[in-house]
Amino acid sequence: MTASSSHPAVSLDAPRLIESQPLVVLSNVTKRYGRITAVDDVSLSVYPGEVLGIVGESGSGKSTVMRLLNLEETAESGEYQFDAPDLSGNNLFTLDRYARRKIGVHHIGIVYQNPHLGLRMNTTSSGNVAERLLMTGERGFDALRDAARASLAASEFPLARMDDLPRKLSGGMQQRVQLAKAIALKPRLLLLDEPTTGLDVSIQATVLDTLKRLQRTTHITTVLVSHDLGVIRTLANRVIVMRYGRVVESGLTDQVLEDPQDAYTQQLVFSKL
Repeated sequence: MTASSSHPAVSLDAPRLIESQPLVVLSNVTKRYGRITAVDDVSLSVYPGEVLGIVGESGSGKSTVMRLLNLEETAESGEYQFDAPDLSGNNLFTLDRYARRKIGVHHIGIVYQNPHLGLRMNTTSSGNVAERLLMTGERGFDALRDAARASLAASEFPLARMDDLPRKLSGGMQQRVQLAKAIALKPRLLLLDEPTTGLDVSIQATVLDTLKRLQRTTHITTVLVSHDLGVIRTLANRVIVMRYGRVVESGLTDQVLEDPQDAYTQQLVFSKL
């Protein structure tokens, strides 16, 4: 069946082959630290409602890509486009620090591998979430507490412990607080940086179930970095494989993991079997 020329082309990268414009586009991005090129001419797109997985060994550049997406870093070259009414047409890397921070607060949420990077350990769990909500200008205690409670509930955090300090919580619960904080302002983009690494297998499973349920109910656009192919297979619609700062393979998750074409991807997949 031939598509009519009057209709827009369907992007084969988009989840479920839907007609869609990407939410996020990185184009020919290079990031260096001194003489080390951490990301080398990387291009990728992330479509509304999908989960894009990024895999690779340590030093592959995947964590640097995550920092670039979160606007913690800017690139030496390349562009970062974000499809939002107030951002259309801007290369986010060229904006000043204040503008990038504002974009991060309102449009991007992140869950770090290390909860200490995302949470204040001596502030209550509800207070951590409320801190992000304060950035909208809300100052009413009851309104902040209700909103924090709703966000913690969405992350399936036990509300009876919402006033506990994160340092007194298990690793899995700390990740749920981070998730609640990340989604508190209903961001367009959620970044998950090794969200289950270091957790016991049973706790990993419950965190993954929460992430799956959240994605299913909210359809939040997500980028997931993980070295664990099981996590990628569970959550990601598409996957890109990185090595030495470059993308060596990309495609639908099942296709890449079941029939890897690049020798490095084959090595990653078969080493896990």
